Amino acid sequence: MIGATESDVAIIGVGAAIPERILTNAEISQRVETDDAWIRERTGIAERRIARDDQTVTDLAIIAARQAIERADIAPAEIDLILTATASPERSFPSISALVADDIGAHSAGAIDMLAACAGFAYALGHAIAQINSGMATTVMVIGAEVLSRITDWDDRGTCILFGDGAGAIIVRKGAAPTSEKVVVELGVDGSKGFDLYGDLTPRNGEPLDKCIRMNGNAVYRFATQVIVESAKRVLEVGGYTQDDIDLFVPHQANLRIIESGVERLGFPSERVVITLDKYGNTSSASIPLCLDYAWRTGRLQPGQRLMMMGLGGGLAWGTVMIRWMGAPA
Repeated sequence: MIGATESDVAIIGVGAAIPERILTNAEISQRVETDDAWIRERTGIAERRIARDDQTVTDLAIIAARQAIERADIAPAEIDLILTATASPERSFPSISALVADDIGAHSAGAIDMLAACAGFAYALGHAIAQINSGMATTVMVIGAEVLSRITDWDDRGTCILFGDGAGAIIVRKGAAPTSEKVVVELGVDGSKGFDLYGDLTPRNGEPLDKCIRMNGNAVYRFATQVIVESAKRVLEVGGYTQDDIDLFVPHQANLRIIESGVERLGFPSERVVITLDKYGNTSSASIPLCLDYAWRTGRLQPGQRLMMMGLGGGLAWGTVMIRWMGAPA
């Protein structure tokens, strides 16, 4: 599904929770047969962050949410809806969003969690925009939060080199953009390839429960390198935009080779692409907001810029959103 609507909705704030613990490639090589050069060459990852043992996904989401509120300079009571994307919740319910709402004092907000794996943040943002454009909400908080280290098989070289923990949050608001323009959202999925990247929460087919992430790396790579280009082109066409209209391209941080392949075929200059993969690894639903936070802190995110954000992964799902950033500069 894809659609473009004339809207003055924009992002006005971003926050992040970045665990202090750094896990390097050298440390991983002490457990599985690999080394720093092999990991960097194939993924672009140098290190990733790991949550403390006493730190939950909800804890990280709350830190990011508080920071986003502060930077957006709004009161929690102004938030109408909280949407949290996660593939690694610590419990089935209550939702992370509900606990965040209670902690920050957004007592009149609706709250729900969403699961679309690495495309989760784009899905949640797409739904936030739809809620605002429908008149159901004015201000929405969108969170991506993961503690993937707890569902990673640290003896599986194909996956343990990839994943990290973290959370990011943004505030999306009606009337934040100076004028209305086409805000574009595409959400898609190919469920026939769903078991190329999956994680079980309950026993399946009578087999013992395996909660760890399992991936057919070659199949996911082929899917990602194709959809990153096709989805971006569709969004540009539907919105009536060209590559030159995009100030920052913020792709899901899965693999540097996937990103570089897509960027080259799309013709995006490298200076317009946000990369945090080397620092944080693949943080699934959290990777896009962590990129936004990094771009904001380093001065690359400026008021009025048009962003294209793209998530892709388990499902196999993808989501691409084009929207303006109207938050205050760092």
